[in-house]
Amino acid sequence: MARVTVEDCLTQVENRFVLVHLSAERARQLKKGAIPLNDRKNKEVVLALREIAGGQITQDNLKNHEPVFMEQDEPIEIIDDDNSSSDY
Repeated sequence: MARVTVEDCLTQVENRFVLVHLSAERARQLKKGAIPLNDRKNKEVVLALREIAGGQITQDNLKNHEPVFMEQDEPIEIIDDDNSSSDY
């Protein structure tokens, strides 16, 4: 698909309102770090529309693609390898 069009997306969703809502939500997910479902190098909105037109993102599976952020309970210990002794 060289260019994504509204008509391409409307074959996958009920109406334009749903398309706007779905694409905006998916673009927000991508902006927050969700993994894109295709490998094109486009802005988040274009990626969202491509995923919708391709049938990869629907209203039913949108929440399954939320970015997951791990909460960190303990600080990470940084090991400094530069101070280790060596026989150079």
